[in-house]
This record gives sequence, structure tokens and C-alpha cells, in this order.
Amino acid sequence: MPDRTVFFVSDGTGITAETFGNSILAQFPAKFRHVRRPFIDSADKAQTVIEEINATAMQEGKRPIVFITVVNDEARTRIETQCNAQVMDMFRTFVEPLETELGVKSNHRVGRFSDVAKSQEYTDRIEAINFSLAHDDGQSSRNLAQADVILVGVSRSGKTPTSLYLAMQHGIKAANYPLIPEDFERGAIPSSLAPYKRKCFGLTIDADRLSQIRNERRPGSKYASLLNCRYEIAEAEKMMKRESISWLSSTHKSIEEIATTILRDIRPDRLIY
Repeated sequence: MPDRTVFFVSDGTGITAETFGNSILAQFPAKFRHVRRPFIDSADKAQTVIEEINATAMQEGKRPIVFITVVNDEARTRIETQCNAQVMDMFRTFVEPLETELGVKSNHRVGRFSDVAKSQEYTDRIEAINFSLAHDDGQSSRNLAQADVILVGVSRSGKTPTSLYLAMQHGIKAANYPLIPEDFERGAIPSSLAPYKRKCFGLTIDADRLSQIRNERRPGSKYASLLNCRYEIAEAEKMMKRESISWLSSTHKSIEEIATTILRDIRPDRLIY
């Protein structure tokens, strides 16, 4: 059973509150039950959440932890004063001290995405996502000149989720291309990638882990066998070394860690946050 319930309450999507809150909670060994309550932008909506939080406290016999990003003063004050909970107010913790330091008032905009659809950054992010989907798993070699990065590696080494993360979080146009036995037999990087070798970044993975992942998809196949996985990984790493392509192992790294390493190495001119 979870040790404690954590609420993420926001007048927007709750993504900011949950991302920040999870970073803090990761420092503790306890198990947490996560409850996200987005779009709490009025006192009436806040009251409904307060009742839920207090009912949880009574039922579990422990005060919930509540991370909030709420601009509406009345809603925020109610949550802080009426909840039987440990309330962590991100605005009061960070925004108000910055207002004092900078000598200006923040815009107190409700929700990160309130007018984002009108921005160029949003358009660029959507374009990057569409690009990554169109160039997933080597589906297309068209417009690779537009790619910020091209991920290469054996099948199931983490290329697709990393590509989509880079596109969704940072607006990076990330293509990905699977290295297959035919590539290893030719002993050269695929011809469609050769002109863009400087944009390539490799992912590798431990053979045991790769075999486990592939067996979930195609159990008992040659494709998933440990022997074949060892062969493909060894050949892929040889190719990347020979072609001077930077690479890392995804075995024990999160998507966030992989993406951060890639961004550090490719150093794109633009990033979206």
C-alpha cells in the first residue's frame, strides 16, 4: 500500500506541479498514490478538491501532501487554510520572491497553455512531433537535412521514445533509423544516412535487456534470441566507432537522461521549453 497520497492541484494541466513534485518526492523512499486535479481555477472548484483531500486524510489517517500551482487568490487561500494536508505552494515559494527580487509583478497567467496555440513555439513543437513520427523507424529518408538529430541503433534500443520526447519537450526534429543485419553485412552506414553522419547519435543496450524486451514482442524468435542480440549490438557498436558516431547505452538510463546527453552533445541552436 502507498505510504501517503499526494495531490497535484493546478489551474492549468497540472503538468508543472506534478513534474516538480515528482522530482521532490523522488528524494524519499516512501510510496505515494498520485492524484492530479487540473483546471481548478475558481473558489468553487477548489472547495470540491478540499473536501476530497480532507476525506482522504480522514480515511487514511495521514495528512496528504498537496502541490499547488493556483493563481486565483481565493482558491489558493482556501486550499492553504482549509485542507488537512501539507500544502506546498509553488507560486508563493518561487514566484513571489522573484517578484520582490526583480521589482516587477508576474503576469499571473492561468495555465501554461492558455494562449500557447497562438505562439510560434507551439507551432514549432507540433512540426517537430510530426517530423519525428514521419521519420520513425526509418520510414522515410526525405527531408533528413531538416533533422536536428538522427538516432541510430538496433531495433528496440529506445530510439522511438527518445525521438518523441525530444520533439514534444524541446521541439527537436529527431529522426530515427534502425540498424539491421543487412547494414552490418555491407560494413557501412546506410547510404541514406551517409550525407548526414554528423547529425547521427547512437543508442546501444545490454544484450540481456534487449533480449528480454524483444521476447515480449516476439517470444522465442531468432530476432529475440540472446545470441542474435549480442551479434547485432556488437556489430552496431563497431559501426558507430568506425564512423565516429557518438553513442551511449540506454540500459540503465531514463529517457530524460538520454535526451539530456544528446542535447548536450548536438547543442542545437534552439530549444523550446
